[in-house]
Amino acid sequence: MATYIILSRISPQALENPGELKQLADKVSAKIKAECPGVVWKDSYGTLGRFDIVDIIESEDPEQVSRAIMILRTSGHETTETLVASPWDQFLANL
Repeated sequence: MATYIILSRISPQALENPGELKQLADKVSAKIKAECPGVVWKDSYGTLGRFDIVDIIESEDPEQVSRAIMILRTSGHETTETLVASPWDQFLANL
């Protein structure tokens, strides 16, 4: 299964106050679970810096990953950057 790291920034227009973020996250999460069953959410982190959220997911189907990212962009009002990641040992072994 491939690992993907999604770096997201929430649009300033998406929320009127920070307290609304939990509701938005729940709505987006439910939509991704319903529409992208082949995507396994491993973890999410709120960050301070260039990106607001870092999500780590796994999937064997890049098309479902693309769908999940489009849900984040449209329903979550986010801009995203997605990276394909390899475990360090595997990365070094392929050099």
